[in-house]
Amino acid sequence: MDQLVVGLGVPLTDAQWARIEPLLPDRTPKRGGRWRDHREVIDAIAFKFQTGTQWVHLPEKYGNWRGVYNRLRMWAIDGTWERVFTALGAQADAEEDLSWAVSVDSTIVRAHQHAAGARKKGPRPGSRATTPSAAPVVD
Repeated sequence: MDQLVVGLGVPLTDAQWARIEPLLPDRTPKRGGRWRDHREVIDAIAFKFQTGTQWVHLPEKYGNWRGVYNRLRMWAIDGTWERVFTALGAQADAEEDLSWAVSVDSTIVRAHQHAAGARKKGPRPGSRATTPSAAPVVD
């Protein structure tokens, strides 16, 4: 299987597109005119995430950044991306061409409770111990 990872600024190959295209929704939305070509939009989304650029700095060749962003959001909400990734994963698994790379960073790994904000100079002074009276209080 060819890599589904797209190089910086490199558009999808025909083989990659052939796998993804049938998984995408119809290009005629429920309202308005036809959508911009899905392949161009996916190339724009890939460029944005590979470079880390801000949406407003998306190159003009990808069209209006708002349209690309809106399509990304809409497909996330309606489950399109989940269907695409699930189907591609199943295809790769069936071809025994699935390998996993796991990345962990400190934004998702929680420190142990004793590691956060512990005092360095010993325990904090507590309040004085109270002893209960021997007899009940009578008014």
